[in-house]
Amino acid sequence: MGSSKTDFPPIRACIFDVDGLLIDSEDAYTAVTNTILRENNRPDLPWKIKAQLQGRPGPEAGRIFHEWAQLPISYEEFVARNTELQGEAFTHCKPLPGVEGLLRRLKNARPKVHMALATSSIRKNFEIKTGSMKEMFSVFAEDQIVTGDDDRVPKGRGKPLPDIYLVALQTINEHIRRTSPEELEVQPKECIVFEDSVPGVEAGRRAGMRVVWCPNPGLLNEYQGREKEVLAGKTGEHKEEEIEKHGTSTIKGSPGHVGEIDDGWAEMLQTLEEFRYEKYKIEV
Repeated sequence: MGSSKTDFPPIRACIFDVDGLLIDSEDAYTAVTNTILRENNRPDLPWKIKAQLQGRPGPEAGRIFHEWAQLPISYEEFVARNTELQGEAFTHCKPLPGVEGLLRRLKNARPKVHMALATSSIRKNFEIKTGSMKEMFSVFAEDQIVTGDDDRVPKGRGKPLPDIYLVALQTINEHIRRTSPEELEVQPKECIVFEDSVPGVEAGRRAGMRVVWCPNPGLLNEYQGREKEVLAGKTGEHKEEEIEKHGTSTIKGSPGHVGEIDDGWAEMLQTLEEFRYEKYKIEV
């Protein structure tokens, strides 16, 4: 994976993050967090910290946040208030630009492009956030929606480790075996991971998949001048020496390897409206 490539095979599967990529829920997370911070006379959440929270499983994101926030309330009080505010804020989530058109075209692509979701969000929150967009999310088969609390993902191995994306690919291949046994299974290099977060990009690269990074302008500003490191998965979101702490994964291909600068496996887009189907040999 080290050298630059232009002879990639056609893409046969697209695996999507959700928060901040398909829907504007990252704005809801920020608004809720800032409400609690202000109620406790603390400064608003800066992008330097938010960048570390994005894409990570809840427990790990919570640890990073609380070390920074130093709130004068108990953890239990924070959780109760956070749950209350999120329950309301999440009901107002909407699709981000280009998302509906992209999903519709991919659904109708020929030859078929398989699709799955891989989100660090727990299932309950995913259901609340997407409740008003059931038609849009109907392109994803129920068993190809992988959430942060999914039993199929080994505990403690969230993004930036690749397990959730490798599990999403497993669900696609299980579907192929069940419904089209004559069809070859999809290989990681035939997948695109769509991500907005830096840990998520690293997870996609570690999974051996191509990556489309579509960051929030605030996040992009935080990584100005380091965009190529992000695309290679080389920002050090997960130190090699820390991987051993998570134990051995039951998922083949984890922890995987990050890429190299300018190796051709990843690109950055301002919005998903800019996605170029022909670049990935997808016919729509």
